[in-house]
Amino acid sequence: MRSSLVRVGLAGGTAALLLTALPTALASWASATPPTDPPAVDCSAVLAAPTLDSAFDAAARAADVPADVLKAVSYMQSRWEGHDGRASNDGGYGMFNLRSTTTAVPDAAGKGTSTRSDRSTTSQLERAADLTGLDATTVRADDRANVCAAAALTASYAPDLDADAPAESWTGAIAQFGAAATFTRQVLTTLHSGQSRVTSGGEAVTLEADPTVDVPDDTASDPETDCPTDLGCEWLPAGYAKGDPADPDSTGNYGNHDKADRTGPGGPKIKYIVIHDTETAYDPTIRLVMDPTYLAWNYTIRSSDGHIANHLDPKDVGWHAGNWYVNAHSIGIEHEGWAGSAGWFTEAMYEQSAKLVRHLAEEHDIPLDRAHIIGHDQVPGITAGATKNVHWDPGPYWDWEHYFDLIGAPIGQSAKNTATVKAGDVVEVRPGYADNVNPVTGCQQASPGSGDCVVGQGTNYIVARQAPSVDAPLAKDPGWKPSGADGTTYASDISARIQSGHKLVVAEVRDGWLGVWWAGSLVWIENPAANPTVLRTTAKTVTVTSPTTAAPIFGRAYPEPEAYAPYAIPVQPISPLEYTLGVGQTYAVSDDDVETDYYHAKTFDGSIPDDRTDVKGELEYYQLWYAHKQVFVKADDVTLADPGKRVVVPTRLPKITGQPLVGATLTVSNGSWSREVHGFEYTWLVGGRKVADATSYTYTLKPSDAGKRVIAVVSVDDKALYPMVAPSAPTGKVRR
Repeated sequence: MRSSLVRVGLAGGTAALLLTALPTALASWASATPPTDPPAVDCSAVLAAPTLDSAFDAAARAADVPADVLKAVSYMQSRWEGHDGRASNDGGYGMFNLRSTTTAVPDAAGKGTSTRSDRSTTSQLERAADLTGLDATTVRADDRANVCAAAALTASYAPDLDADAPAESWTGAIAQFGAAATFTRQVLTTLHSGQSRVTSGGEAVTLEADPTVDVPDDTASDPETDCPTDLGCEWLPAGYAKGDPADPDSTGNYGNHDKADRTGPGGPKIKYIVIHDTETAYDPTIRLVMDPTYLAWNYTIRSSDGHIANHLDPKDVGWHAGNWYVNAHSIGIEHEGWAGSAGWFTEAMYEQSAKLVRHLAEEHDIPLDRAHIIGHDQVPGITAGATKNVHWDPGPYWDWEHYFDLIGAPIGQSAKNTATVKAGDVVEVRPGYADNVNPVTGCQQASPGSGDCVVGQGTNYIVARQAPSVDAPLAKDPGWKPSGADGTTYASDISARIQSGHKLVVAEVRDGWLGVWWAGSLVWIENPAANPTVLRTTAKTVTVTSPTTAAPIFGRAYPEPEAYAPYAIPVQPISPLEYTLGVGQTYAVSDDDVETDYYHAKTFDGSIPDDRTDVKGELEYYQLWYAHKQVFVKADDVTLADPGKRVVVPTRLPKITGQPLVGATLTVSNGSWSREVHGFEYTWLVGGRKVADATSYTYTLKPSDAGKRVIAVVSVDDKALYPMVAPSAPTGKVRR
């Protein structure tokens, strides 16, 4: 990524940007009668309700609104989760995501200040408190109070309706809880199909399906967008301009993305979708992506209602991942929110994003797994020393398991978590979310605008430790912390975080702990029988081929120098990262069909020789699960094992003993290996030629062997292990 071409700040003279108007239907809803001042709603019966489900019914009676409409709106906002009074990522509270007054918060991108929600001039939270006589603090923190307050708001948005009015009549009121027309359609769809779940607090809530609810036709996406028609995507193009209008069209001073042919035969193939969060509110994010002096990504999704803005044609390359190879092969999706926020992302955002990802994956043949649908935190650095500067969004609170459920590709599919694991198994991490609590510190400091970390908040990872004990230090990551410091609980410290969907190779099992390879070292994860955190899975694996030398790890799969010969393009260095794949270590392969290429794009108009050319190479790489990242290793440096077999490598080469004299008997040792081996085969080479029928660990020298050197090759013969060979050093010349 050519950060030198990007100005970090908005140009002082940049004109204000006008956002495209919302659809006509939404405009008509927004023009509905504003909230009136009906008599205060009595919430006493709601607050006393024995269950959350019955609280919805009590609130509906108190406000004379349909209980099912309340349940459907709340489900789309929070999945009926109150989040203990913590704000959502767009500043809303409680099961209905009721917006508080807009409050200026620091813009983590360094663009001045912004607000979490500057679309609303009225505080829903304070209005709801006024309508019910409850104080705002109670409405924020108490689930039943939040339900009653939302019911009062709903009634005030439609004063001429009552509980007997059909659901479709309430669309104007529903729209007040989410600004996009797609949100109203999502609510009506939920009413039509029904929902039922148990909340993290153990409350069972059921919304019975009502097939009579008329779901309106899809809100058509703008024709310029690459979106399913029913997502209602808006086309807000990223800026593309010269840094100085007086510069020639061949200038390299331009932004904020590159032109390419990724959907045709001439460009790099799209293989990844990168999930980001914005670190600011939606509207400032839109202004940034449309500014040609900033950076571009493909989509932005609003938190309150899941509204999607599309900024780039998929054929072009955005500047969003901080790694030019990943940029060239990926689509970037920004989600309104803060990586350190112990709040929550809305269900409307999750659902819209999941539909978009499913569409893009099908369109571009992207695997629906955690190695190709990745967080920005999984993007590797580009050279040694760069890893420590890579971003860590979407952070520890993005619910990967729920997200992949919505995508339709559940992590682990139907496999059950298990403590029945043995050395050599490949496991996939799946700890859950709501009940998977880990201590996190420094949220506001690491991500200004996030607020303080919250004790008891669910997370998306398990921790790795340096020994099999809860008292052992957290694992180290030499790329993230080159100083060699231990991992910490600090919000941005991913040194020891193994997220849901990550695959690992087990090296050792000990009393409810698994020893696994991580960032070049053996680390330990807890996998108790009462609550296992992993499931057994399959994956190809790699182990370094050399018995003595570690294999380098790379952040880009760039071509060999010879691939550049036909072009006027400088050879790009194949630079290793801080990491290595050590002798005897085994890692899971996440992709064995890696694109080896370098996309050359240097000018505004593509006019210099061979500009906008994708240099394709023959050098073969494998993509690996390694530390918190997805990285690459050269195929020539490793041995690839198919699923179901464990790789074993020699840690000490076989050795021939005995005198090299005609008539003497030589003996070869088995050497030492990284795993226990239950069988070997032997081959003897004399003068470089295989000796027929010499298959024992001993060999008696013949007169015809005189003047030649002898080598013994020891091969693993164990059905549980991948075949591996190890040669001895040659003897001296055989003497008579």
